[in-house]
Amino acid sequence: MAKAYDEKEMMSVAEVMGADANPLAGTAEDQDDMTRIGKKQELLRNFQFLSVLAFTTVIIATWETVLYTVSYGLINGGLAGLIWMFVVAAVGMSTVVLSLAEMASMAPTSGGQYHWVSEFAPPGVQKFLSFLTGWLATLAWQTGIASGSYLTASQIQALMLLNDPSYVFERWHGTLLIIAVATVAICLNIFFAKQLPRIEIFMLVLHFVGFFAIVIALWVTAPRTPAKIVITDFQNNGGWPNLGLSVLIGLTGPVYSMIASDCAVHMAEEIKDASRILPLGMVWSMIISAISGFIMVLTFCFSVGDVEAALSSPTGQPYIQVFYNATGSRAGTTFMTVVIATMTLCNIVNNVASASRQLYAFARDRGLPCSSTLSYVKPGWAIPLNSILVCFIVTCLLSLINIGSAVAFNAIVSLGAAALFSTYAISITCILIKRWRGEPLRPRRWSLGKWGAPVNVAAMLFMALFYFFSFWPLFTPTEAATMNWSIAIYGVVVSFAVVYYYTHGRLVYDGPVVLVKKDL
Repeated sequence: MAKAYDEKEMMSVAEVMGADANPLAGTAEDQDDMTRIGKKQELLRNFQFLSVLAFTTVIIATWETVLYTVSYGLINGGLAGLIWMFVVAAVGMSTVVLSLAEMASMAPTSGGQYHWVSEFAPPGVQKFLSFLTGWLATLAWQTGIASGSYLTASQIQALMLLNDPSYVFERWHGTLLIIAVATVAICLNIFFAKQLPRIEIFMLVLHFVGFFAIVIALWVTAPRTPAKIVITDFQNNGGWPNLGLSVLIGLTGPVYSMIASDCAVHMAEEIKDASRILPLGMVWSMIISAISGFIMVLTFCFSVGDVEAALSSPTGQPYIQVFYNATGSRAGTTFMTVVIATMTLCNIVNNVASASRQLYAFARDRGLPCSSTLSYVKPGWAIPLNSILVCFIVTCLLSLINIGSAVAFNAIVSLGAAALFSTYAISITCILIKRWRGEPLRPRRWSLGKWGAPVNVAAMLFMALFYFFSFWPLFTPTEAATMNWSIAIYGVVVSFAVVYYYTHGRLVYDGPVVLVKKDL
């Protein structure tokens, strides 16, 4: 039996009723939500709708991600595959986001998925599934920082090669750049935490300005690929037995460009009127991302020119080659690429914010080693400083792997999507089971209503499709360097979480449901 929670970790109704003068408290609804889940308000609620919208849109970064993941679609599916698989991904991810948004309105907490599983899963499995979900979410968000930092580092190295063809890629260069990028993101999260909502709005402006600058530049300067080829020419360049299989493997790129809508969920305890604003921000960011992403996919496909030349670009980034072919200018290409690298850095800033809050929340519920240290919030700071610093340490340690083996590093950082989808699937399954059993759902201010069950089912079907293909390599036959090793590492992490749960976790972890006041 897990030991009792400390009294200081719980928040009484009397404390809440006297919190009106507390700048951390938020609205009356926020206070009620924190009272219901039995948690003390420690973080500053200074996010509102526009900053939530900006935060989520920037971290999803759909039109930017579309560009640096185009190789997935160009290899498996061709230009037509890129476009149509993006449409499939946009529709599928919309059902996922809608499902998550409804649960966010039911229980707006930084714990997110593992909290929802603890509260909504059948009693017999809620403790174990919640623990596993928390570990998977931690894995996803921690590797996400390293992945984003690596992308930024790769873009910087590509720019160096573009402007100096004699430059030679070295893995240790990449590692130093990863650490440098992560350092910038960490510093912004520590020293500018109270200004983060304003910074988010500035980032959103950059996001839109960069989008229009690149789209207009490509439509004005790039040669046109015939519409028939763009819309109907599917290709199997991965060596797979049939075209249909190749196109489905190419789905992973578009999905990567729309994942991570739960980022705002982990900021829930810093959002004013979270049960209403949080789901609205998630849904509207998905709409904006899907539209801008589709426009960018169309723009790229009509501007790509020679696909083989783009894929064999010496920079290692097909989109940079397309920029150069379109503009014929190193300066113009450099400017356009700097825009994307800057937005990727903004993405990492937000990634650190989400990852640290998720880590803080899971540690607060004693799901991790050194939980009391990770969940500590220094009075007056209103940020989980220890968790932020641990995020930096983890990123630095992962980046060192890149020196020894780029294959191993890429296998680890590519785990994020599959791990995150696992947390989505477990959470949505729990709420779907309650619907099927006719059990009452939590009151929420944003609801799917009668469409809840169909949307949840559609989300599960889509996630099953993506989950299956997310572990496939891009080519066949494969060798060590081209094999997708993420399935093996995913299995190791899950196995470790299970072993840790049965040897120690179950003795100290009850899950957040034990503090939930069900009568509120």
